[in-house]
Amino acid sequence: MNPNYAQKVKEDLDKLLDSRFIFPIETTQWLSLLVIVPKKNNKLRICVDYQKLNSQTKKDTFPLLFLGSILDTIAKHKMYSFMGG
Repeated sequence: MNPNYAQKVKEDLDKLLDSRFIFPIETTQWLSLLVIVPKKNNKLRICVDYQKLNSQTKKDTFPLLFLGSILDTIAKHKMYSFMGG
């Protein structure tokens, strides 16, 4: 990791650990790289590169519709109902 970014990354990760948004684990079969992106305001954005994990993930054969297409469909009607099943 770029030494100029190391302290900021540590601070951000410590905040995530303290808030219990993330937690340490002993061992794992998967590692995802951190990607540090400098923003225009001179702050850093910490991103995670999940490309290798995604390549091993089973694709959903029944993806959910996009909210925009659902709203376009129901906007043409005076009444609508959502029923759970």
